[in-house]
Amino acid sequence: MKRMKTIVSLVLALTLVFCLAACGSKKADEPAAEGGDKKTFTVGFDAEFPPYGYKDDSGEYVGFDLDLAQAVCDYYGWELVKQPINWDSKDMELNSGTIDCIWNGFTMTGRESEYTWTDPYIDNSQVIVVRADAGITDFAGLAGKVVDVQADSSALAALTDEESPENLALAASFKQLQQVGDYNTAFLDLESQAVDAIAMDVGVANYEIASRGDGYVILEQELSTEQYAVGFKLGNTELRDQVQKALYDLIADGTVGKILDKWADQVSADSFCMGK
Repeated sequence: MKRMKTIVSLVLALTLVFCLAACGSKKADEPAAEGGDKKTFTVGFDAEFPPYGYKDDSGEYVGFDLDLAQAVCDYYGWELVKQPINWDSKDMELNSGTIDCIWNGFTMTGRESEYTWTDPYIDNSQVIVVRADAGITDFAGLAGKVVDVQADSSALAALTDEESPENLALAASFKQLQQVGDYNTAFLDLESQAVDAIAMDVGVANYEIASRGDGYVILEQELSTEQYAVGFKLGNTELRDQVQKALYDLIADGTVGKILDKWADQVSADSFCMGK
């Protein structure tokens, strides 16, 4: 009798294992959500890079680029995951699969072969910001001054570009070119007069100056011009193509226009170049 009970128990156990395996297999074979085979879309961004991506006063992650990403997710029925990252660790985050793309005022110019890109969507420039009362009116006035720049940024690349002797000469004229982690730190340095200027993206400069008052100005000269695009891991053309298709359709149906209207004070509609 004990032997019979043992055999019955063994059969029941094997049946349970088979059922669990079959059920798991069935779940894995279930069709994906309508609109694609991704249920989430994880965007990596610098959380201190307004107006493209940042944390607002209520603690929410917001920004022009995040609104574009949300529109793409709405188009496909994906869930948007906003993943703040350290900017100098962005390649590690992307290559490890922690994020699906880098979408945050990400400069395509000069990096064309390092990532798989969408078409560019913003024309941008690198500029110098100084205190309004500093008496600095042009690049010549920066000689002997301390200048902040974000680490691994386009402004840093512009000032160290071997193919730009003018920018190399400008950087050589500084007393110090000091790298910082984010632009909030840079503006605190400028406000306290720990530094004399900041090299940065014009869009972020406009946002920061608008939010901080009239104490700062942008010098008229530009360090460089560039374009923003959405960057994916090199070779990930499938996801890039999906996002790019959605963006063009969202331009056509007016969704992107509404997002531009929302951010009109910080992002010029004239700078939006996709589809032009």
